[in-house]
Parts: sequence; structure tokens; C-alpha cells
Amino acid sequence: MRGAPLRWGSVSLTPPRTLSPSKVATFTQCALKFRYSAIDKLPEPPSEAATKGTLVHGALERLFALEPDDRTPAAAVDCLAEATDRIRSEGEFIDLHLDEAAEAAFLADARTLVDNYFTMEDPPAVRPIGIELMVEVPRAGYTLRGIIDRLELDDDGELVVSDYKTGRAPAAAFTQRRMDGVKLYAAMCTELLGRKPAKVRLLYLRDTTIVEATPTDSDLSGMNRRVDAIWHAVERSCVHGDFRPKPSRLCDWCAFKAHCPAFGGEVLPPRHLEPAQP
Repeated sequence: MRGAPLRWGSVSLTPPRTLSPSKVATFTQCALKFRYSAIDKLPEPPSEAATKGTLVHGALERLFALEPDDRTPAAAVDCLAEATDRIRSEGEFIDLHLDEAAEAAFLADARTLVDNYFTMEDPPAVRPIGIELMVEVPRAGYTLRGIIDRLELDDDGELVVSDYKTGRAPAAAFTQRRMDGVKLYAAMCTELLGRKPAKVRLLYLRDTTIVEATPTDSDLSGMNRRVDAIWHAVERSCVHGDFRPKPSRLCDWCAFKAHCPAFGGEVLPPRHLEPAQP
């Protein structure tokens, strides 16, 4: 089924006008999942892992809004409490339907991840210039857009892109793939600010592991070429209405598995169709 074309007559789909590092990763992993999520915009049920990531990011965002000397473990507990109060009223959390015991375990694990952060860095020494920073770069035919967890200056005044991860660090063979997102952000910063970040970093809070790299000019030009190539591939898939599944171990966590022909499901028709141009 991996190579079987999935077309819907002489119709084409309207491609999204934006790409993000996460959308790039989704299209690379599975074109059908990309269609469902980025083009049809089908709702995905919340997951504890993703919601916990939102909560921990919210706590660290609040922590770095404080003055350097105020970024203490005790302050982080208060920041987590504030983030928890906010997320309790949001569907992402409500729809998890956690009972009292499950909610307590969920919040305790989030607390562990925040506590772990303090074993990895000295927060007062961090010099952020952007937290949860939205960046947009216009490209030919689309806009590249995303949110950088933290953009900061190092001791030499050079830019550093840092990204928090609440899952486990990958095996060494998969580390490079995980760096692609922050390298793409580095390429965007270079274009927007005229300065190449000196370093990109992934902070794995569960494993208290930091993975970092120094992006080269070749890295950044390669990321730019790659994302443009992916955009053109998205356009071609939309013109032909052809989005093929790509089975992998990631399918076990896919919200659309029931509608994937690789697992015996029936492909949903596209929500938005346009007549194909002759």
C-alpha cells in the first residue's frame, strides 16, 4: 500500500499557504497524515504527552519572563501552578478526561520535568531575547512560520536557538533528524536578523540531556533548499490529489490510523476540493 496512488478523480486540493518545522516533519513522515492535519484540518484528540508539553512550556515561558535573580526553583513551582490554572479551562486538558488519580500523576510528572530543568542550566545566567517567539519568513509561494521556544545570547553575544523537549532523547542514530527543526529555525533567524545563530540546542527535560550543534552555512542553505523542495512536493501532491501513506513505527501514535489504507482503513475524502486546471 505504500506505493499505491490515492487520487480523487480530476480534482485538486488547495495547498496550505504556510509551512512550519512541524508540518515539514509531518509531510516527510507521511503525506496522508499531512493532508488530514494540514489541509483538511481534521481535529486530533488530545494526548497526555502533548498536553503535558504545553503545560511545561507554559511554566518555563513564565519563568523566563521574570528577572534573572528571580528564576528560582520556588518561582518555577509558582509558574507551573499558574500554567496549570490556565490549562485547566482549555479543551486540550479537559478532553483528556483525567480522573483525580490520573490528574495528580500528570501534574506530578510535569513538576518533575520542571525540576529537572534546573539540573541542566543556571536560569539566571540565560540571556533571552525572545521567548515563545513567532517568526515568519516569506518564501516563493508560501510563508515559513514557527515558534521558537527560546532565542538567547551566549556569553559572546552570539545568537542561540534553544528548544525544550518533554519526551525522551532519541537514540544517536536519530539525533540528527531531531536537529532539523532547530536548524530550520536557525536558517529563519539568519534571514530575518542577518545573523547566523552560533548554536542550536535541544533540551530533553526527561533525560536531563542537552544536544547541541553549531550550524554551518552549508547546513542552513541545505535546510532552505530542503524546505523549498518539500513545498513543491506538497504542491504536486495537491495538484494530483495524491497523498500516500508511509507506514512506520510512528503509526502507533497517529490519530488518523483508522482512516489509513495501510492498516485496512478507508481514506476519508478531502474536505476542500477544487476542479483541476486543464
